Amino acid sequence: MIDIVYAMGTGGGTSGEGGGFGAFAPLILMFVIFYFLLIRPQQKKQKQHRQMLGSIKKGDRVITSGGLYGRITGLTDTVVTLEISEKVRVKVGRSNIAGLAQSENPNTKKS
Repeated sequence: MIDIVYAMGTGGGTSGEGGGFGAFAPLILMFVIFYFLLIRPQQKKQKQHRQMLGSIKKGDRVITSGGLYGRITGLTDTVVTLEISEKVRVKVGRSNIAGLAQSENPNTKKS
């Protein structure tokens, strides 16, 4: 009977308890994966957008985040004035400029 009790006992402290670092290793690994797949690319994209906003100037053709295409006719630190058609101007926030628009060549327009 005593032999059965010893057989059911733990194996001398090797019951599967992880050490301090071993328990956090999966969490650290997940954070590293999220950093390289999600956080770092987003930071690069934001940096490129800030550089683009800093380099825009009068006469550039841009597209807004709302989908308006226009030519810049005025700039301040926070507001951009766009001419979207002849004598039609709108003011948008500088941060709402999504990017530079492709300039159209009049010789390649579709009829």
